[in-house]
Amino acid sequence: MRQNRANPLHVVVVGVDLDPLGRSPARLLPEARDFGSVEAAAAQGQEVRMSIVQASWQDDRRFLRGVDCHFVSEPMPFLALPGVRPLRRLPHRLIDRVKALEPDVVHFNGLTYPRDLRALQDALPNVPFVAQDHGFHVPSSLRQSYYRWGLATLHAVMFCAREQAQPLQRSGILDPKTSVFEVVEVSSPFQTGDLEVARAATGMQGAPCLLWLGNLDTNKDPLMILDAVATAASTLPGIRLYMCFRYGALLREVRTRIERDPVLRGRVTLLGELPYSAMEAHLQAADFLVQGSHREAGGFGVIEALACGTTPLVTDIASFRRIAVRGQFGALVPVGDAATMAKEIIEWNRRDQKLLRRLARLHFEQELSFAAVGQQLRTTYEQVRGLIRRPR
Repeated sequence: MRQNRANPLHVVVVGVDLDPLGRSPARLLPEARDFGSVEAAAAQGQEVRMSIVQASWQDDRRFLRGVDCHFVSEPMPFLALPGVRPLRRLPHRLIDRVKALEPDVVHFNGLTYPRDLRALQDALPNVPFVAQDHGFHVPSSLRQSYYRWGLATLHAVMFCAREQAQPLQRSGILDPKTSVFEVVEVSSPFQTGDLEVARAATGMQGAPCLLWLGNLDTNKDPLMILDAVATAASTLPGIRLYMCFRYGALLREVRTRIERDPVLRGRVTLLGELPYSAMEAHLQAADFLVQGSHREAGGFGVIEALACGTTPLVTDIASFRRIAVRGQFGALVPVGDAATMAKEIIEWNRRDQKLLRRLARLHFEQELSFAAVGQQLRTTYEQVRGLIRRPR
């Protein structure tokens, strides 16, 4: 049921995860990537009013981009027992705050806190709930019953791509009758820029110039990308790859692969971790973003690349298929297939690069921008509002 502007639908977004570094909101928010931006975009139509209730180490309340943000602490968030790791207590103060806000719909972030979700639903029995997936993986069979119980009365779930729900449905964790919606979980404020200016600022070069964003781990599969670059170099001698990463579980293997291959030496630069403020210029300087991921909940780097007009050459997984519209706006390569990745690098490099940049940015604006994601959320909230909880 569509709400009017005088009586907007009130959606409360709930996050129960605590900052692992123990930072207060005053310390955390300057480092958070656009906290509240998606929620603010959802409220732009004035048919939806957004609030955020977030678990925190310290109480605080702020209005960010017009969104009412409540940071709620608990006096003793963990229970310490001898011989076992501390157990997370139910966030009673957070639950009370959500209840006091009298939401029409609750948007619960993540599927990894089924006990908290169930307790919150019990406190608001007549309010529809939609949870948003942020990369949940089906656990061992011993744990599945716990998640099945926690998600049993959930009305709806949002995934970047609808097919991401299938493993949860097959395992029985997610009831097949639970409504599934496709909503991109993030966006980006990045813009396109002048290629030569960006290359001068970053020192990047290459024909083509490739950029890697992601940790050096088995899921991201950097060795596959290195193999692809080495193969493509026989056709594209000017190819260059720049690798940005925070964590380097495979750093030794990556360095060894580069050092032992004369084709890669001088063509691959390990940039390591860069500040977020530097990422926009690096994406603007690249011709293509390359990713070898085996799985991704949303693909933030791919969305950032498209925002900058940079075409993604990535693996054929559900979230990337959704973001790249099944290959219309970038290559989709079988997971682990270095030979096909090399072929795609060569093929896409033959295309009109200026046209590719324009098309990438246009696609971002229409489908992946904050305005587009906000519209996806509004549409979902309106449909969730009409759902009726199934009997337990």
